[in-house]
Amino acid sequence: MKQLILSLALLSFLSLRAGAEEGNTSFNQLLKHITTVSPEALAVPEPSIDKSLAQNADGRFWVTVKASDARARTRLLEAGMDIVEINGENSSGFAGPHTMDILSSKAFIVTNRMTIAEYAASQGKDFPAADSAYHNFKETTDLLKQMAAANSDIASLFSIGKTVEGRDIWCLRINSSAKGETPSSKPGSLYIGNHHAREHLSNEVPLLFAAWLFDHKNDADIKKYINTLDIYIIPMLNPDGAEFDIKTGSYQYHRKNMSTNSDKSRGVDLNRNYDSWWCEAGASTYPGSDTYCGPKAFSEPESQAVKRFIEARRNLKTHISYHTYASEILYPWGGSDADVPAKDKAIFEKVGAEMGKLTGYLSHKSSEMYIATGDSCDWAYASGGIFAFTFELDGRGFYPGAAIITSTVNKNIKAAVYLLSVTDNPYKAI
Repeated sequence: MKQLILSLALLSFLSLRAGAEEGNTSFNQLLKHITTVSPEALAVPEPSIDKSLAQNADGRFWVTVKASDARARTRLLEAGMDIVEINGENSSGFAGPHTMDILSSKAFIVTNRMTIAEYAASQGKDFPAADSAYHNFKETTDLLKQMAAANSDIASLFSIGKTVEGRDIWCLRINSSAKGETPSSKPGSLYIGNHHAREHLSNEVPLLFAAWLFDHKNDADIKKYINTLDIYIIPMLNPDGAEFDIKTGSYQYHRKNMSTNSDKSRGVDLNRNYDSWWCEAGASTYPGSDTYCGPKAFSEPESQAVKRFIEARRNLKTHISYHTYASEILYPWGGSDADVPAKDKAIFEKVGAEMGKLTGYLSHKSSEMYIATGDSCDWAYASGGIFAFTFELDGRGFYPGAAIITSTVNKNIKAAVYLLSVTDNPYKAI
């Protein structure tokens, strides 16, 4: 995937080109560069439809089903439907052949269905051959390496583990006194993107947040956070899936990782694979489903890597897991209707509301939308007492084009910095 807009600016900023002068472009100038190019250049390209998907070779459909409340939506998840949009009593999302058979029963009312290719066309675009301002795995890796090298006094880069296909899961650490995997007693904050392959915007936000922190490292408040906190940024947790989603030059609407399942289907939903009420309500046991929970909790190398990472760092206090798209901030529990203990609930409500003001997102308990078990933030809170939030970034669809990057990054940087401001002691927020 060639970089035509944002990536070229970032490459210049981070001195990836030979002879480039370090720091010759500020973060604000990078985003300004995006806004000054023509709308046509920012739009998602529209090449011809991938013929195999046009024929619906993978058997998936975009369906709309009647579901009047969270309980009904949870039943849809358990049937294997990947709920993407909720509009009143209607829930829309992806469903494969197994799920379509279940949805055709009298227990569900399907009001509309179309192939993925028809759905893409209805969104005003076909499957794009490239989305030039977004970063693939190599580009993300190169930028992380350059940022760490250019800021070696406060930054280091290491892999938290390997994926199914052997790619490194890179973690950028910002800490003024500890490097790599050296333990730290400083309060920690963790930012993770790209649990789900097709959610490419969720890689851009933490990646550009890192660039912003380095650009502002001498600001009084940011300097204080760098000196007193232990900050970790993992922009791309699921590089295998992200690469599969783009490798043919046509988006595949792929959500999962790239494990080969017992029925030869591909992928486990990493955000249903954590050991938090694993594979109970709101998850599918059918391997072909987009919300397949896996053969057991932590069956996947990617979720295992997060488990090892968090369990080895008991200093972690706050966490954001980035996803798309709903413009919402979610907090535990997602796998149960129950509330967390009252004092922690007050923190989640207060901190979530403050970040909601900065982003314009609605903040609420995750299970109010539907119950979904095996969730990473539920597990992080249950396992480590971490105040963990799921951010559903804004956008219209999983492939919203490049023009959305500027506004989404800016508002989410504000929220990410706010979270740093309470990381030393989240309870001070109330």
